[in-house]
Amino acid sequence: MPRSDPLTEMRRICLALPETAETMTWGQPHFRVRGKIFAGFGDHGGTVTLGFKLEREHADAAIQDPRFARAPYVGAHGWISMDVKGVRDWAEVRALVRESYRLIAPKKLWAAVLGEAPVSAPRRSPRSRTKKRASPRARR
Repeated sequence: MPRSDPLTEMRRICLALPETAETMTWGQPHFRVRGKIFAGFGDHGGTVTLGFKLEREHADAAIQDPRFARAPYVGAHGWISMDVKGVRDWAEVRALVRESYRLIAPKKLWAAVLGEAPVSAPRRSPRSRTKKRASPRARR
């Protein structure tokens, strides 16, 4: 059984990765890297679950274990849910989170996790850049 609150453990694992953030999405905590979800935590019909994206072959193998199921709506894309009651070891969850992060994060961030590249400052999104427009008089 988990050694502490499952959400606290998920936060500790997910937020240790570069450029991650926790957001409330669909009323449940989700973890994002540069705006893209790589892991989730939620209560689905009274069952507390952890969600991850895995390589499809790994997801197919994982769902053979009764602790795992294909995630609703996105299971065909490699997303699985794990019943938190089935957590035997948080090292197993950490490995699943890291695989999900590797699949979602930009390659440079994953290289930083491996110690192969420094973590750079987050890039601004194109929407945050503002163009200076010429004043109406300058266009005449």
